[in-house]
Amino acid sequence: MSQRELVVLGTASQVPTRHRNHNGYLLRWDGEGLLFDPGEGTQRQMLHAGVSATGITRIGVTHFHGDHCLGLPGVVQRINLDQVPHPVDVYYPATGEVFYERLTQASAFHSTAELRPRPIDAPGRLAAPGAPFELYAARLSHPVDSYGYRLVEPDGTRLLPERLAALGLRGPDVGRLQREGSVELDGRTVTLAEVSVARPGQRFGFVMDTRLCDGVYELAEGADLLVIEATFLEADARLAEDHGHLTAAQAARVATESGVSTLVLTHFSQRYPDLDGHLAEAREHFDGHLVIAEDLARVPVPPRRADG
Repeated sequence: MSQRELVVLGTASQVPTRHRNHNGYLLRWDGEGLLFDPGEGTQRQMLHAGVSATGITRIGVTHFHGDHCLGLPGVVQRINLDQVPHPVDVYYPATGEVFYERLTQASAFHSTAELRPRPIDAPGRLAAPGAPFELYAARLSHPVDSYGYRLVEPDGTRLLPERLAALGLRGPDVGRLQREGSVELDGRTVTLAEVSVARPGQRFGFVMDTRLCDGVYELAEGADLLVIEATFLEADARLAEDHGHLTAAQAARVATESGVSTLVLTHFSQRYPDLDGHLAEAREHFDGHLVIAEDLARVPVPPRRADG
């Protein structure tokens, strides 16, 4: 069975609290594991969440503020300690190369795994060898260079068993039909379109520290699952603008305007002892599936929007 879910490893902005670890988000997508913004304590949170370093295939760092990257040394060294057998691609803003080098070589360790740096110097499609999806980066608006990430699964088709049975299609003929688009059966040509329906690819958006900008909407557009920062409430909108962040209301409006299915709010300021205000504020602007992220929560990628 394929598995697509978000494992929330931490939800705090700037500093951790008694109940919120620094950032950390693992997107499990079938056989892939994309770890985004590993803050301090990520390795221990992974232990609590029951996920292993072996499951990490790619790491995406949005920017080099500490709450989004200071867990990288531990994660990198754990990948090597566990002798992860596959290459791990690491995406990050190219202007932060010096920080990437410092973090990945922070102390002495025995190198056993292949880490492939993928510095981002412009928005657009990213190299993602072997992935069953396309990965994109969009520029965000923050005091330091910051990129958000977007995963797009290609559209496909779903075979309809009842139509296959009605036509007597089975075994090798079905495989050939999928590969070639048509087969000859009892003197007639059967096309793939006759026995299938469109299966839309799923989309995931990851938006961290940013003001409202075009990149936010680009990442959110049509997302089945959107993870987005909601550092402040509207009462502190000036602070949000000054420091390059979003409010819960802004994030919710983006989700509604972009046709998001499931909205996950996270990256909460320590000034808010509880998140009731974030829930209420977001609900005023978004009536879809809303999640106020909690450490160690698991959020499934929702079912496809349409499946014939």
